[in-house]
Amino acid sequence: MKNRVLATSMAFVLASSMLFGCTKTASQPESSGGDSTGQTQTSTDNGGSTEQAASKYQTTYGSKQFDNVTITVELFDRSNAPDGSTITENKWTEYVNEQMNKVGITVEFVPVPRWDEVTKMQAMVASQTAPDLTLTYTYAYAEDYYNQGGTWDLSEFIDGADQALNMKQYLGEEVMNIGRNEGGELYGIVAKRATTAKSNFFIRKDWLDKLGLDIPTNPDELFNCLDKMVHENPDGLTGVSGAIIWNGWNLKQVFSKLAGDPAKFAVSGGGEDVIQDYYDPGMYDYYQFLNKLYNAGILHQEYYNLAEDDFKSQIVTGNLGFCEYSVNGNVDVLRGSLLKTLKENVPDADFVSIPQFANVNDGQVYSAAYGAGGLIAFCPKTADEETVEACMTYLDWMCTQEGGFVLYHGFEGEHYDMVDGVPVVKDAEYNAQDKDWIRTDLFIVGNQGYFETVDDFNKCTSKEAPGYEDYVIQNYEYALAGTLNHDSSYTSPSTSDLITDLNIAKDDYQVKMITCAPEEFDSMYNEYMEELKSIGIDTIIEEREAYYGVN
Repeated sequence: MKNRVLATSMAFVLASSMLFGCTKTASQPESSGGDSTGQTQTSTDNGGSTEQAASKYQTTYGSKQFDNVTITVELFDRSNAPDGSTITENKWTEYVNEQMNKVGITVEFVPVPRWDEVTKMQAMVASQTAPDLTLTYTYAYAEDYYNQGGTWDLSEFIDGADQALNMKQYLGEEVMNIGRNEGGELYGIVAKRATTAKSNFFIRKDWLDKLGLDIPTNPDELFNCLDKMVHENPDGLTGVSGAIIWNGWNLKQVFSKLAGDPAKFAVSGGGEDVIQDYYDPGMYDYYQFLNKLYNAGILHQEYYNLAEDDFKSQIVTGNLGFCEYSVNGNVDVLRGSLLKTLKENVPDADFVSIPQFANVNDGQVYSAAYGAGGLIAFCPKTADEETVEACMTYLDWMCTQEGGFVLYHGFEGEHYDMVDGVPVVKDAEYNAQDKDWIRTDLFIVGNQGYFETVDDFNKCTSKEAPGYEDYVIQNYEYALAGTLNHDSSYTSPSTSDLITDLNIAKDDYQVKMITCAPEEFDSMYNEYMEELKSIGIDTIIEEREAYYGVN
């Protein structure tokens, strides 16, 4: 195992060194005394006149007319384009270019499979074919590319008083600063989350009712419910998948021994499961519980090979009893309105969210929550400075009503009516086919939509699933229950160097720990801890402890 990890690490380092050693060097801003632009802004106050040099790069949408600049932008592809459209050629990509052509910019979209985005991103960066705006949810990768000299410092395009005004107003300083390193350099633009609600437990309520069971409130009760669903299925089904833990964010909160200690939990967090696996002793109990489910035939026996479409197929065909999945995952139109499809196949089925379990160690309720930031967009050095300037102008446009608001909500009168300042969906089925399938992936400065407040988000989102409004409200209520443990945006200095190898070990050993015989679990868990230690995870832990003030 160790040799395979080291070999993979060396291959990645070699690819990165080839990339950053051979990358075409983009020209950097030139300085000529106090005014590097040759442009001035004049303001008059009480008859006086002052002149202030304008920024070299003009990135507020409409402040500069570009000369037919083409930018390439990564676009997540979920293979869900309706008939007559493709992910790159549709009503909304055309709208983008209609608006950007007004300022001399053309946008070409580069589709990337959503669930292979990290692998694809790494390959594109290494081969110098990454789009001018490249996306990832893993900040450590974006920062690592910057540290190696392969991406632009965006602060020169953003931080001027006249630059990216719409972006700075919409995202806010807190979110903008997530993409900065300790030196204040801006290695990426982070999207703002409309809500930090993250995850829910979902269960077949109709099966519980037929079996005479109450909604489970702890892991032991859950095991009992799932055991009966699988082995005493009330619909007479065989081969039922009792459970699929698609993410496990909230279930980890149930077993965590650090959930009630904000500083120590922050050390274990950061959105990197592998760090929590090593630092939080409660993860031993978490994996042992999954091992128990697996060996009882309750956890899907090939869960580790399931693509998301296969996982969702288990739900809509009526074959799955329980899962942990993204918040609102049962009725979310983006994820396919799964409950609606399930009911079409199994009319009396009901797949509902249930309250988060109390922590087994202290009896308190903790819920996993996102941090304030979503994905991060960065610009490889293969883009020249005018292209980067145009990219930042594109992101700035997305922060306007004519930009991101339209891309997400559509047009008033066609897609929504404005009620009390909130866009309320007119025809959810029409919207699903016309725009909802692509809106979140086009709108890359906001995760889960263009909203000013969480209340606006909740009001609007509940109207997007007609007939299921109560489900939506319940989903978000349960996802934000108890104490929220937010993902940390902090990336320690050593993380970017070590995270690839650590994640390879994690992916390998998580499967081994869950699928091994119960009597082999302890040795497999200990082997996993030793593997992470040998890769160097203690260095990351020390850095995170110092940052969060943990002795």
